[in-house]
Amino acid sequence: MAQRLDWIKLKPSHWLDWAPVRGGLQAHRAVAQALAASQSLIWEPVERHRTEALRALRPPWWSLARRWRGRDQMLEQQPPVGAAQMLWSNMLLHQHPEPRQLIAQWHNALQPDGYLMFSCLGPDTLHELTALYQRLGWGPCAAQFTDMHDWGDMLVEAGFAEPIMDMERIRLTYSHGAAMRGDLRVLGRNTHASRDRDVHGKYWLAQWDAAVQQLAAPSDGGRLALTFEIIYGHAVKPHPRMKVSEFSAVSLQEMRAMLKKGGPNKSAAAGQGPRVE
Repeated sequence: MAQRLDWIKLKPSHWLDWAPVRGGLQAHRAVAQALAASQSLIWEPVERHRTEALRALRPPWWSLARRWRGRDQMLEQQPPVGAAQMLWSNMLLHQHPEPRQLIAQWHNALQPDGYLMFSCLGPDTLHELTALYQRLGWGPCAAQFTDMHDWGDMLVEAGFAEPIMDMERIRLTYSHGAAMRGDLRVLGRNTHASRDRDVHGKYWLAQWDAAVQQLAAPSDGGRLALTFEIIYGHAVKPHPRMKVSEFSAVSLQEMRAMLKKGGPNKSAAAGQGPRVE
């Protein structure tokens, strides 16, 4: 996603990183470098992650880069309305229990004409492990991931415009089951409602390590292989449109946004007649 920032002409004065610890602090550094002239706002919903982000991103007291305080700001409360011109969220949406609510919060935090950039896991993720669990009767190995077209529909429902969705598949290989388990633990937890809730010991782990040997691919030199589908999303927050009726209520925030843009009847002032949306 950081590479795609080069395609966007609008360089935000403020950009917001939503949950950077879960998305990888190295990703935050990459965006901060690409948008060196912009101030970054950091919102960590998890308090312990907030402490981790501060410790990892703030240079030591003796460093000349201590001016970090002027470029990055850790928010203590959820971002206010119109906090940023760009919102960045890496690998969060598929983990959220209420994704529509999260998308609405993103929409609220952006300024009109601001844009959203996010990534998440798609439905083809872990299909090898899913098939193995089904064969062994172990129940689902992960929650069901949402298709990118459905994410696009949710963006439109939340008020975003011009959603662009695409995806890629990344194939990772492992030398043994313990290495695979380590990656899976870092990436998240099994939140499926029908998951196996039993507490397993060393015997089950040894059984798991033996079972995943079935995922060894001859084309990968006998290494264990897993597929990850990565979905990328981009959308713009348009200026609000006033619904015209006999009596219309417009919030102060919406009125300010329309006045900055030129007002709902700008075309009428130009002699083109009123336009009703």
